[in-house]
Amino acid sequence: MENRRDFNKDAQPREKEFVEKLVKLNRTAKVVKGGRRFSFSALTVVGDQKGRVGFGFGKANDVTEAIRKSIDKAKKNMVVVPLKNGTLPHEVQAEYKSSCVLLKPARSGTGIIAGGSIRAVLEAAGATDVLSKSLGSNTSVNVVRATFEAIRQLMDIRVVAKNRGKAIKDLWG
Repeated sequence: MENRRDFNKDAQPREKEFVEKLVKLNRTAKVVKGGRRFSFSALTVVGDQKGRVGFGFGKANDVTEAIRKSIDKAKKNMVVVPLKNGTLPHEVQAEYKSSCVLLKPARSGTGIIAGGSIRAVLEAAGATDVLSKSLGSNTSVNVVRATFEAIRQLMDIRVVAKNRGKAIKDLWG
């Protein structure tokens, strides 16, 4: 008789709840008496591809620890993107410091026309057809923050319909 237990025997491979994308990994060096001491920072985007997305920035002396910290922060920093048929409800432009991001809705089949940082955010959110342009500084942290500022400016159709006193059907047809 064996005493070894198989803990994963009944466990089914479950799908991950969130899609995690590493946008930027940065290494910095501090020169000390014994040589160089390296430190890492990670910028990640986390989303459920159903309209919820978040970003996080973590720092640690180890790469895996920096990524884990950033993913934990991203899960706490989730926002809802009001998507309709895989695209945005309206055009929006937002700034964060010197980075500026322009997001436009697109016809189905267009795909995500975006650079690295903006693409990661939109794919994690579940958007399929969006046009975008990054203006000004292209620092990935600031571009991601500008993208989230643009997402926060998007108006949800339910809120607009309620404020106008109309049905959603009257606004979107």
